[in-house]
Amino acid sequence: MANDNKAFPLYYRGKPLVRCGDTIYFGDMREPYVVKLQIKSKTNVNNLECADKVVFQLLSTDAEISARKQVIKTGEKESLAVALDFAVAWLERELAKAAKNKN
Repeated sequence: MANDNKAFPLYYRGKPLVRCGDTIYFGDMREPYVVKLQIKSKTNVNNLECADKVVFQLLSTDAEISARKQVIKTGEKESLAVALDFAVAWLERELAKAAKNKN
């Protein structure tokens, strides 16, 4: 089997997770909204780095509007797991609203 070094996508609750350094994007860029999670600080727990401050933003994927107006909601939590739970709730709610308004 050849090693072609192609990354495979990671999914959480049916939506892609893409990470670059301390920034994680959750959601499909082809949909109206995604969530951006930024790890602001980390702590060492049993020789493992764990996020202890995560800022997350619900963003519109509409390229026609300014970057400032793309930010719909912002929050901050003390763990990545909790921040991701909020991100899922926010994203699902906004995507449901967008689908309802589209019909």
